[in-house]
Amino acid sequence: MPQSASRRATSSAQPAPPTISGRWLLGGFAIAILAALLCAWGTLCILFWQGSWQLLYHPTSAVTKTPGNANLSFESIGFATNASGQPQLRGWWIPAASQPRFTAIYLHSQTGNLGDAVNDLTQLHEAGLNIFAFDYRGYGQSHFAHPSEKRWREDAESALQYLTGARHVPLSSIILIGRDLGANLALEVASANPDLAGVILDQPLASPAATMFNDARAHLVPAHLLVSDRWDTGATASNLLIPSLWLYRVSASPTETPSKTPKPYQAVPARKAIVWLTDSPEAPRKFSSALSAFLDQLPKPSK
Repeated sequence: MPQSASRRATSSAQPAPPTISGRWLLGGFAIAILAALLCAWGTLCILFWQGSWQLLYHPTSAVTKTPGNANLSFESIGFATNASGQPQLRGWWIPAASQPRFTAIYLHSQTGNLGDAVNDLTQLHEAGLNIFAFDYRGYGQSHFAHPSEKRWREDAESALQYLTGARHVPLSSIILIGRDLGANLALEVASANPDLAGVILDQPLASPAATMFNDARAHLVPAHLLVSDRWDTGATASNLLIPSLWLYRVSASPTETPSKTPKPYQAVPARKAIVWLTDSPEAPRKFSSALSAFLDQLPKPSK
């Protein structure tokens, strides 16, 4: 057979090149798009998990004001040391001018740091209290860590341990005083420590976690699986067994009716009182009067 004919025969015997169907191409394209969307969604979940705390907590590090600016004597305290002996929390010990019946742990709000609470601390000092105030981790000069409900709770318990351990203050003479989200924290700690003298809740937030879960980005991810904070004030209030004073700041005096009384307050089984503070020049005086009346009604601390 001639060589040319042999080559023609060989080439004609080779199989035709494979063809790719449009359906296969469309399926591959769909899989690639789905994989890209899953990667984008996973990235969004990670970003929300890492940054959702900023929706509720707004710490600052620069402490621009101290009790010294209000002519109060105070001692700077470092406590809650880690394994290497470094204090994780920083705070102020402000002794009362005379022999006090009670010592207050002040739990500040979710915004700023301890320096923004000097006016509140001054009012408490005028009521004749020893005061121990501190910054949570991530705030002021305390060790940096992203704030969370769990870490706030740990920090407040560390403050209790410092007072009872280092300063030998009995639990029965300690009052918790919290402002804004600090009031929600005070409620949690007070419910878990029924030997405390009492708790004062200044403008507790109605639904703190809703700030995170109602954000538009939270609807795109499994937010309740990514964020552990709950701040269930209603359930916590039902377990409160010590006297409590609830302070709410409003623009005008409301009529105190059951429909306007906050549900967490209604759930408290122990002795309680509620005071509405209007936005007026009389508010500081009314606050001091309510505070004094609450302290006068507390039982004498046991030794």
